[in-house]
Amino acid sequence: MKKLINNPNVVVEEMIEGYVKAFPQYIKQLEENKRSLVIAKETKPNKVGILIGGGSGHEPAFMGYVGTGMADGVAVGNIFASPPPDPIIEATRVIDKGEGVLYIYGNYAGDLMNFGMAAEIADLEHGTRIESVIVNDDVASAPKEEKQKRRGIAGEFFITKVAGAAADKGYTLDEVVRVAAKANNQTRSMGVGLSPCSLPQTGEPSFELGENEMEIGLGHHGEPGVEKGEIQEADKVVDRLVNDILEDMPLEKGEKVAVLVNGLGSTTKMELLIMFRRVEQLLSEREITIHRSYVGDYSTSLEMGGASITLIKLDEELAELIDQPADCPMYAQL
Repeated sequence: MKKLINNPNVVVEEMIEGYVKAFPQYIKQLEENKRSLVIAKETKPNKVGILIGGGSGHEPAFMGYVGTGMADGVAVGNIFASPPPDPIIEATRVIDKGEGVLYIYGNYAGDLMNFGMAAEIADLEHGTRIESVIVNDDVASAPKEEKQKRRGIAGEFFITKVAGAAADKGYTLDEVVRVAAKANNQTRSMGVGLSPCSLPQTGEPSFELGENEMEIGLGHHGEPGVEKGEIQEADKVVDRLVNDILEDMPLEKGEKVAVLVNGLGSTTKMELLIMFRRVEQLLSEREITIHRSYVGDYSTSLEMGGASITLIKLDEELAELIDQPADCPMYAQL
């Protein structure tokens, strides 16, 4: 599996270097820790800090969401691996304006351990109040009664958007935590995998699928899904994903949602738009309003083939926060 890289052991360092040089008006790298990136612009006084992070390979997540109205800092891990506590602590120190910092990250063992350690150290050494919202939107990864075990996937985009907007509007830390937790509770995602990715260090496929196979519920790191089978037409795939989401999070006639159709790395915009077309049809049939839509690569898995669908159920407060303008390199307010 071909890649345009140099030394496979320094791909993350070279990616960060390229990103910082490409977008210096948005982001800067901290000298104290090269895996810590923070917003380049001066943020508002007395603003709650928003810190995100996770493994590399999911670009534009997570670096791409640092900017005005979104996150203030990011800690960057190795490919598909949590950042260690050090870059998390360093980014926390820089973005803290005295009002506390909210950590947003996915529900993975490494992230739970390292962000948890960082929060304890930041409190002990700097007296920084840290709160966390752990994203768990993947309906395929655990049953509804065990939602706390679910993985965080593309829905983290919506949680970051809501929290970043709330912090930008001057909400207190408790208020930012409240709306971010509400957004997390009202967000569901489901994905489909068509082809594997390969790690730069190995060049080997991360999992196996037959030439005419797909996998429903495949995780963003290649974690097993709920069902393998022959590849189907786009409409049938979307029907399965949306129906599973709506079974888990029923929506009533007249309710409104924001929709994300997210590519996993090698899926074309044409395919994603075909998928969105069917999502819109299904929701329209149920008289559910799409308040805002996002179609594109928002949380990828290197060059994995496939896509995920995310719905966030909106009330007036969440709709207002989703609509709040944001400005960062990899995010377009459509």
